[in-house]
Amino acid sequence: MVRLLLELGPCLLAGFWLGRRFPALPGQLAPALLRWGMPLSLTGLLLKSGLPLSSIPMAGLIAAITSAGLLLCRQFPSLLPSRSLQLGAIVGNTGYFGLPVAIALLPSEALGFSVIYDLIGTVITWSAGPLLLSPGQSRPSALSLLKTPVVQALLLALPLGLTPWGTVLGQWLWLPARLVLWLLLLLVGMRLGLVLQRIHPEGESPRPSLQAALAIKLLALPAVMALTTGLLQLPELMRQALVLQAAAPTAMSVLLLAEAADVQNNSDQETLPAARLVLWSSGLALISLPLWFQLTAAM
Repeated sequence: MVRLLLELGPCLLAGFWLGRRFPALPGQLAPALLRWGMPLSLTGLLLKSGLPLSSIPMAGLIAAITSAGLLLCRQFPSLLPSRSLQLGAIVGNTGYFGLPVAIALLPSEALGFSVIYDLIGTVITWSAGPLLLSPGQSRPSALSLLKTPVVQALLLALPLGLTPWGTVLGQWLWLPARLVLWLLLLLVGMRLGLVLQRIHPEGESPRPSLQAALAIKLLALPAVMALTTGLLQLPELMRQALVLQAAAPTAMSVLLLAEAADVQNNSDQETLPAARLVLWSSGLALISLPLWFQLTAAM
C-alpha cells in the first residue's frame, strides 16, 4: 500500500494542482507524450520484460472477458442508462494508471502481461467505443488503430526483441520508460483536476447508475478475472498482472470519446456521466487496487 502511494501519489497530486492552476497545460503536454513518449516507454517495458509465448492465449482471454463484459453492460440499460457508463464500466486506464501500478507492485517479468492487457483494451476501446457512443459513425479503420501508442510499441518491440541487442536496449530504455510513466501520471492528475472543476462534486454522492458502474469496474470485473485465471491455473505473476489491470479505474479515453460523441450529437448526455465515473473510479482505485493485490497474493 505504501509503495503504491509513493509511486502514484506525488505525480497525481502534483498533476492535480497543475491542472487546476494551468488548465491549458494538459493539452500542450499530451500530444508529445502520446506521439513519442508512450511508444518509447512501452517499447522499453516490453524489451525489459519480454513477450512470452503464453501472451498469445492470454490475449484471447482478455479480449473474451472484456468483450463479454461490454455486451452484458449493454443488456441492462436501466442499470447503466448512459452509454459512456456502459463503456467506462469495462474499459480501464491500463496505460496511464495500470502500468505504474504494475511497476510499483510486481516484478519486471510481469510487465509484458500488463502491456498486452493494455493492447487488447486499446483495440476494443477505439474500435467498439466510437460505435457505441456514436452509432451513426463509420467503423474505425485498421490504420487508426495502428496510430495508437501501444500498437506502435508492439510493432517496434517485436523485431527489436529478436535481435542480440534487445536485452541491452531494454536496460537503456528502462529509466526513460519510467520517466514517461511518471509524466503520464502527472497528466492523469491534471485531467482529474480539470474534471473536478467541471462537475463540482462537493457534497454530491454517487448516483445509483454511477454506483453500479463503479461496482462493475472496481469489483466485478477484477473478480471475474481473478476467478477465471484461478480456475485456469495460470501462473501467479500472470494472474496478478491481469487482475490488477482489470481493477484499473475507468480510462480517460472514455471521457474523450464521450466528449466527441456529444459534439457530434449536439448534446451533453454522455460527457458528464463519463467525467463522474473517471473521477470517482480513479480516487477509489487507490484503495481497491492494493486490496486486490493482497487478495491475489494470498490465492
